[in-house]
Amino acid sequence: MRGLADKAHPDRLDRKTGALVFLAFAAAYFCSALVRSITATLSPVLTQEFSLQARDLGLLAGGYFFGFAATQLPLGAWLDRHGPKRVILWFLGLAVLGCLAFSVASSFAGLLASRVLVGMGVSACLMAPLTGYRRWFDAATLLRANSWMLMVGSLGMLASTLPVQWLMPLTGWRPLFWILAALLLLSMAGIAYVAPAWKATPTPGVSTLPRAPVSYAPVWKSRYFRKMAPLAFFNYGGMVAIQTLWAGPWMVRVAGYSPIESATGLFYLNAAMLLTFLAWGLVTPWLAPRGWNAARLITWGVPLSLLALAFNMLSGAQTGWLGWTLFCVASSVMGLAQPAVGMAFQATLAGRALSAYNLVIFSGVFVAQWGIGLLVDAFEALGLGTVASFQAAMGVFLCCCIASYGYFLSVNADNSPQ
Repeated sequence: MRGLADKAHPDRLDRKTGALVFLAFAAAYFCSALVRSITATLSPVLTQEFSLQARDLGLLAGGYFFGFAATQLPLGAWLDRHGPKRVILWFLGLAVLGCLAFSVASSFAGLLASRVLVGMGVSACLMAPLTGYRRWFDAATLLRANSWMLMVGSLGMLASTLPVQWLMPLTGWRPLFWILAALLLLSMAGIAYVAPAWKATPTPGVSTLPRAPVSYAPVWKSRYFRKMAPLAFFNYGGMVAIQTLWAGPWMVRVAGYSPIESATGLFYLNAAMLLTFLAWGLVTPWLAPRGWNAARLITWGVPLSLLALAFNMLSGAQTGWLGWTLFCVASSVMGLAQPAVGMAFQATLAGRALSAYNLVIFSGVFVAQWGIGLLVDAFEALGLGTVASFQAAMGVFLCCCIASYGYFLSVNADNSPQ
């Protein structure tokens, strides 16, 4: 970490403290990503035990994102007012309860309610540190920290694949959620110990008004925010929906993988994403001063993801883990939009701006996860086969992504602080 303290920015952290704070928050985000994507690995056993259809599986996975999205607007206001440390500790307590409830659920309704509670509980795991990083780190370090947080998220998704598949015969799926609850409690202890307190008084270089009105109007009115929102909803949200759920069922039901082969494919996919976000963290501080900002990188990167998605859809049963890995890696450029949105607003609005943007992303994930399942079932009801139904559902998703990219290109706005 390179968040060097200086007189103009007394809230900036020195290298050692910044690294410890990053690791504490990263541990919580690791758990968040693990519990987010575990349904892709568990989908065969949950489908069998609870007799789930595609729409049920999509709703179950999407329930996490519904709970996540439902908290984003109050979360942003609370982060600006009370600070990351206090807010995330309260939220993680809900996540612990949700994991324990999921482990004892005896019906689909119980599973769904538990997933919603878990989603609410971990909804601060990225927004809380990014709000803090906006104050604690300089701009270059902020971009790097964001990419490396996403890398940690990929590590959590990696842990949800083969490691979970290996543990299943030893523990069953229910005790896995006891382990997750324990990991969340450990991350809470780390954050409580190392995270800085949120100062209530203004400091030079960063104006802090914790009792100011918590209106989101400046965020919604921002032309730059509106420029980025459709991409966040369809392209980025859809990519997360595929990474955390639909790549698994595609490999099993379309490409003919066994459950262990699917888990192995998901492992490779998430390993590639981990390396991709590691690379973004290394290169973005070098690219930004040379004119390659987030908007320019997204402009050139999104078409690659659209081509990958179209190729996967048309290839049908020939598309396995490699095709979906290429799609997710190409879509990773959208991860650069989040810190860019945060820097487009003054520090006093950072929590609300980041949470509002996260609301858009995870609303998109929920819609994509459930929507793809609904479309698959609908096309099968119309008489299409399994492979053709998945292809048609992905075709609808592709059209939405193309439209959102067109809107992004049509709006002229930069991310100068507002």
